[in-house]
Amino acid sequence: MNSPFPTIRAWLSALVIGGVFAAHARALDLHVSPTGNDAWSGRLADANAPRSDGPFATLEHARDEVRRLHGTGKSSEPVTVHVRAGRFALTRPLQFDARDSGTAAAPVVWRGYRDERPLILGGRPITGFTPSEGKILKADVGAQGFKGVNFRMLLCDGRQQVLARYPNYDPQNPYGGGWAYVEGKPVPMYTEVPGEDKRTFHYAEADARNWARPDEAEVMVFPRYNWWNNVVRIATRDPATRTITLAADCSYAIRPGDRYYVRNVREELDAPGEWYLDTKTATLYFWPPDGADLRTVFAPALRTLLELGTGTAHLSFRGFVFEGCEGTAITLKGTTACTIVASTIRNVGDYRGNGVQIDGGTANGVVGCDLHHIGASAIGLSGGDQKTLTSAGNFADNNYIHHTGVLYKQGVGVSLHGVGQRAAHNLIHDCPRFAIQFMGNNHVIEYNHVRHVNLETADTGAIYTGGRDWLGARGSVIRYNFFHDMLGFGFEKGKWVSPHFAWGVYLDDNTGGVTVHGNIVARAVRGLIHLHNGRDNTVENNIFIDGTQQQIQLSGWTDKHRYWTTHSPTMIQAYDRVIGQPVWRAMPHMDLHPRDAVLPDHTIMAGNTFSKNILYWSNPAAAYVAPRNFSFSHNSIDRNLIWHAGQPLRTGQKAPGLDEWAAWQAAGMDQHSVIADPKFVDPAHDDYRLKPDSPAFALGFQPIPVEKIGPYSSADRASWPITEAEGAREHPITTH
Repeated sequence: MNSPFPTIRAWLSALVIGGVFAAHARALDLHVSPTGNDAWSGRLADANAPRSDGPFATLEHARDEVRRLHGTGKSSEPVTVHVRAGRFALTRPLQFDARDSGTAAAPVVWRGYRDERPLILGGRPITGFTPSEGKILKADVGAQGFKGVNFRMLLCDGRQQVLARYPNYDPQNPYGGGWAYVEGKPVPMYTEVPGEDKRTFHYAEADARNWARPDEAEVMVFPRYNWWNNVVRIATRDPATRTITLAADCSYAIRPGDRYYVRNVREELDAPGEWYLDTKTATLYFWPPDGADLRTVFAPALRTLLELGTGTAHLSFRGFVFEGCEGTAITLKGTTACTIVASTIRNVGDYRGNGVQIDGGTANGVVGCDLHHIGASAIGLSGGDQKTLTSAGNFADNNYIHHTGVLYKQGVGVSLHGVGQRAAHNLIHDCPRFAIQFMGNNHVIEYNHVRHVNLETADTGAIYTGGRDWLGARGSVIRYNFFHDMLGFGFEKGKWVSPHFAWGVYLDDNTGGVTVHGNIVARAVRGLIHLHNGRDNTVENNIFIDGTQQQIQLSGWTDKHRYWTTHSPTMIQAYDRVIGQPVWRAMPHMDLHPRDAVLPDHTIMAGNTFSKNILYWSNPAAAYVAPRNFSFSHNSIDRNLIWHAGQPLRTGQKAPGLDEWAAWQAAGMDQHSVIADPKFVDPAHDDYRLKPDSPAFALGFQPIPVEKIGPYSSADRASWPITEAEGAREHPITTH
């Protein structure tokens, strides 16, 4: 399927060519240095011998000088602001608007000088530590600009420290350890309990603690479904009944067995790396890790570092390190052709704070960046117009993303919303839930390498979307990605376990019109692809490897299913809103109104095609496919290459005198498929290239361009080669 807009590499090539042109045409270079002076001209990279001229001292002054030159008409050529290495601690966000724009022929570029990597910091240093008790130190932060500031992040040696908590954080088992569990008789997750309370729970006698200020404490809890978490302050605590009542509702009722911890409690400061801020006295208490350099202690003073506002165009930032804020580090709202390039965004964001958020505008991107230890999601892309299917063309390309969702466990690597965003060539790992989540239309998700995700949640996948509005995610393409080791974490048979309840490609809740082509999906416990009442989806030319329970899960609804009855009005309304538009009338499969979607057998799932795929697994207990409420006459599965190491193929189908595979074929499925070894080059080492004599080629299978998957060497990369951070691959999850 052709992309609705040029490939990112083509776009970047044009940008580079434009950059070469700009280098020859450049009329203005400005310089900024921590050792500079705003009274100087900014035209020199270093101070001159008499120290009468040199670089500016502040980023804001350089911005204002560009504005002045643009305003006086003295600069119609490209502008480059070179920023020298060192720390730029902001006292307020660095803001840009239309006055700071360049043009396609004359862009404005802010960049680290040569190979230098200036640090844009949203925090202030904390000094003056003195002994408090034992190994705990204290510092008067009120005298250091933090009076009345209730920060929730502390950095030391470039790492986020642990806000004092119970139970203690377990660095050897960060996902499976360090939890308390709600007291009471367990209730099955999907059993409805009328009148359940979303803010009250009971703690076990063993978890009874003596806190002087329980109203300061916050509970981090995964309520009921274990889909994501909430962080909510304690309102009251009743030791007599061992009851905690929170100050606000959680997403769902808190049920017995749910896991939680309590943080921001002075009495729980009892381990290296923990800290607590006494807001009443503006005193920081900190137990430094062994060998810590106290000169590196910082706390955030800002929520945002860099803001590009409506009307900003052709402005880019290249080669920076952004760190230390509690909201979203970089925001682009209503901008055009603005980019964040070859930069590092780290240690930013609280429960709602992302690395980079692009809202609206067109052709904006995050390119070649390293993003890690982010409170919520690393990159968010949105924009475009669904009614007219106007694409925004915003993109995330060639980024290395890991350890997202530090606080918000729905935090992903890349999220795409609206119309026409793209995520390509990213390496993503160690996310609590999805690596990539998309909603809307005509998105392109290609050449990404995703591994070891779904580390803290259940009912999840490497990539996820849904279609409860009938329109989503039609026109979107998932192609040439490598998704593997989708773990999942959840409660099963009385124990918390991992792997648990995870898929590879997860097309949820009536998703329609998505093309899944040329992907390699390996190792997920519930299956490698899940169509949950999916409609009109094309799944072709993929390689599916070692699903634990089954390879394909097809879970349909009937017209009595509560999701269908609940969301049908929304689907009808959305369909009626757009179907008058020519672009929607031209969209495949939009000739069927949702009110006419129910089939004669009362099922709904229809129009899906599954062909020319390779499926390869060895677990004797694993099935080929698990269908439910699935119409064999309204979906097509055929011309696939299937290999279960010579073992029987389980399909769940039964017919007199036939095994499950023969019964499956008798129902019209896989009648031209082939059971044979696909002849991979080296499957034991995840090399799924095909040998020349593979029987897949006779079925029409086309080789997957594995050499193009993942990040690539480029002058626009923040680091190369990429050194991958340790995580769940190196330290597998341990559960109890």
